[in-house]
Amino acid sequence: MREPTPPSPGPTAPPADTLSVRPVGGLGEVRAGDDLAALLAGACPDLRDGDVLVVTSKVISKAEGRVVAGDRGDLLAGQTERVVARRGGTAIVRTPQGLVLAAGGIDASNTDPGTAVLLPEDPDRSARLLREALHASNGRNVAVVVSDTAGRAWREGQTDQAVGVAGLPPLLDLAGHTDPHGNRLAVTAPALADAVAAAADLVKGKLSRCPAAVVSGLARQVLPVDEHGPGAVALVRAPERDMFGYGARDAVLAAVGAVVAGAAAPPAERLLRDTGFGAPAPADEVARSLRELLAPLTARVEVETGDGVVVELPVDDPALAACCRVAAYALGWGDDDALGQRVRLRPLPGTP
Repeated sequence: MREPTPPSPGPTAPPADTLSVRPVGGLGEVRAGDDLAALLAGACPDLRDGDVLVVTSKVISKAEGRVVAGDRGDLLAGQTERVVARRGGTAIVRTPQGLVLAAGGIDASNTDPGTAVLLPEDPDRSARLLREALHASNGRNVAVVVSDTAGRAWREGQTDQAVGVAGLPPLLDLAGHTDPHGNRLAVTAPALADAVAAAADLVKGKLSRCPAAVVSGLARQVLPVDEHGPGAVALVRAPERDMFGYGARDAVLAAVGAVVAGAAAPPAERLLRDTGFGAPAPADEVARSLRELLAPLTARVEVETGDGVVVELPVDDPALAACCRVAAYALGWGDDDALGQRVRLRPLPGTP
């Protein structure tokens, strides 16, 4: 039987890039105040226009004087905007830079005993300054990616990702394009900078003391010298769009904590509290969720005129009323009143 002919990519499909990745060795130990651009330019004199230089955040931090004395656990509080999840001795936190990383990205490897390396204060700024210094040094238009190692939710192992970017689009927005089968893409946006950081990690390694690599073949993605692009901050998902903003245990604690705070607040302020769980769910979704939660009981859950939800509990049980409030809070709703067996809910207007 004749094999079917594969679909043609069409005349508008861009050609695939052929990439090469090579390590940059010979840097030696970088210390505070070192001219990192000069060191890198000397270590890779064959840089060409359109290359992407990937440098680990650790070597950037060392040059910027971000090596501090102390234990990683003791330093964590200063690098934490809020805790995302904690289990045993492991804490995953959102850093002041907006990154979600285990131990706040604090690194105690490849540094003197008793010291730790903090992330650069502004990795995008570090990338821009390094790119500008390299251009001033050798006249080449190269992009710069500052990389850091991170785990991934739902998967074992780690890989490198971009925490700072200059001269390269961090995302390729393909929404609205058509694939070879004629399907229109809706939300496809490859994380180009993360892919480049991961590719560079294949030749840098973790134990070879090689903190940089050059990725060639992406010249058509490299921006003009005077354009740095939005930076890696564009890869950070805003909290209101984050469906996994807390770990399972921490989400429960956050919800209960808000209920306690709401109970202590004056009634006029109760509905002004930001849940932190995203925009309020529609009333019918709230009602459906509460019906499922209360299925073992003969509770009545109804959507009211005016976008309210009323729960009639079968018994006057404060614990059951508290469960309704916690569940409602997680959906972006708060209690307008909770009297006996009746809980009346409204969406929280202060939620983004």
